Amino acid sequence: MPFFGLLIVAVVVLAVLALARATVRILREYERAVVFTLGRFQKVKGPGIIFLIPFIQEAVRVDLRIQVIEIPSQDVISRDNVSMKVDAVLYFNVVDPERAIIRVGSFLPATVMLAQTTLRAVLGQHPLDEMLSERRKLSADLQSLLDVQTEAWGISISNVEIRTVELTDNMIRAIAKQAEAERDRRAKIIHAEAEFQASQTLVDAARVLSSIPAAMQLRYLQTLTEIGAEQNSTVIFPMPLDIVKPFLQLLEKTAPPPGAAKPPADTVPVAA
Repeated sequence: MPFFGLLIVAVVVLAVLALARATVRILREYERAVVFTLGRFQKVKGPGIIFLIPFIQEAVRVDLRIQVIEIPSQDVISRDNVSMKVDAVLYFNVVDPERAIIRVGSFLPATVMLAQTTLRAVLGQHPLDEMLSERRKLSADLQSLLDVQTEAWGISISNVEIRTVELTDNMIRAIAKQAEAERDRRAKIIHAEAEFQASQTLVDAARVLSSIPAAMQLRYLQTLTEIGAEQNSTVIFPMPLDIVKPFLQLLEKTAPPPGAAKPPADTVPVAA
């Protein structure tokens, strides 16, 4: 009898524990329970302790924390027909547990598959240059598109980050050549702009010197000072035009007119 008594007590204890486990649920702060009564949705409960009617009610736990999922590398063809592999990181969380459980069979793989197809569709509408230079803008576009589509599932897309854009070796070499050509073009433009600014400055300086004769004389003296400071074996002194001009005018006055006849040359006697 003692043996059978202990056996009965053990069975009763196990039954009570199983009943308590099926009746009482403890939910953490970030968890919610979608409760169904005889298969029909009743309400969302939690966090804390919730009680269920055994064999009549059941609960499905839902995690409300932000989930981080890596989108596998996708083969993408850009708008300018460049093949590449692109992968991304997706951040999302459940904001409506009822819709996340009832309206989609399994929201986690469904969200991943939707992110893959949207990634290929969005990136295929942009050329390669935009994918490399405007990655933040493309990530924002992906996030807005996914958020609109997953709203019906009770899921909010927090962020989408394009992580890697992998190109072929031939395309990498072509991009390097393009970048080198762009740098050469900018260097030539900068050199041309410098030449233009220097010539414009020289024109302004010549205009000022021509308008003020005293400035020309000062510039002349400064040039002589610079030449004298150097150890040169030959020194050329430029003659100011103001000094030479009177002599040129005197020569013009004493020179015969263009149509005048030349004086006869002296004859040389010839011996008989």
